[in-house]
Amino acid sequence: MSRVSLEGQVAVVTGAARGVGELLARKLSARGATVALVGLEPDALKEVAGRLHGDSDHWYADVTDQEAMSRVAREVKERFGKVDIVVANAGVATGGPFVDSDPESWRRVIEVNLIGSAVTARAFLPLLMESRGYLLQIASLAAITPAPMMTAYCASKSGVEAYAHSLRAEVGYKGVRVGVGYLSWTDTDMVRGADQEEVMRELRQRLPWPSNKTYPLGPAVDRLVAGIERRASHVYGQWWLRGMQGVRGYLPGLIGTVGQREMRRFAPRLQGMRTGLVGAGGAADEQQRVAQRD
Repeated sequence: MSRVSLEGQVAVVTGAARGVGELLARKLSARGATVALVGLEPDALKEVAGRLHGDSDHWYADVTDQEAMSRVAREVKERFGKVDIVVANAGVATGGPFVDSDPESWRRVIEVNLIGSAVTARAFLPLLMESRGYLLQIASLAAITPAPMMTAYCASKSGVEAYAHSLRAEVGYKGVRVGVGYLSWTDTDMVRGADQEEVMRELRQRLPWPSNKTYPLGPAVDRLVAGIERRASHVYGQWWLRGMQGVRGYLPGLIGTVGQREMRRFAPRLQGMRTGLVGAGGAADEQQRVAQRD
């Protein structure tokens, strides 16, 4: 598929304060795009914006807040005149046994990862229709294969994958292309935060190769950028994820069998696991919700 030059394109990236979102914003900017950064950490967003190559700006907003995201869309249009690319990247995670999970944190993963992605699209799709642009929904290996101790994250990423595939059919005839980006374990604050739990770290290390590795961030984001340039329907942050599509129908049964054995092995160590959101992004989300309640 031919590539579209990013020179002069206006790209919106949610969850842009760190990790995938931050590096993606930097790489899009380096290729000539004007970047609008959206997230919950205004100081970090301002710092990221200051390091970009060309014109940029940042907006503080919770992606689950429809009014706030609609305001951001209006202001981005006023500031830059158009929107060509939207990357729905904002996400949080929690881990541990479902029966012991914190209901609020579990629900928040669904709200941010699934509902927040839909809110983002609802706010920006009118602008993408004007520009005949591209929406990239960041999903995960968790959308392809279920995993014990990750019920909320797997449910949310499976949900956004299905939602994005459905949306592609709805808006394609209006000139808007929709892609799904898949990432395995990638070196971000979220993954490092999850690895702070010894059980989660060891359980992941026992996964079969190549799903048991943590992959560097740079090459994965380079693949996302290439997918954006191609307006691709599927973008794979790690080379082997494409092959997972062909075997995904067998994975629930396999993991249901093997996972029971692993959970039996780890059962004595599951008590007392942390149940909140993981990583610096999770901490920022929890702080924002506390501030709202106060």
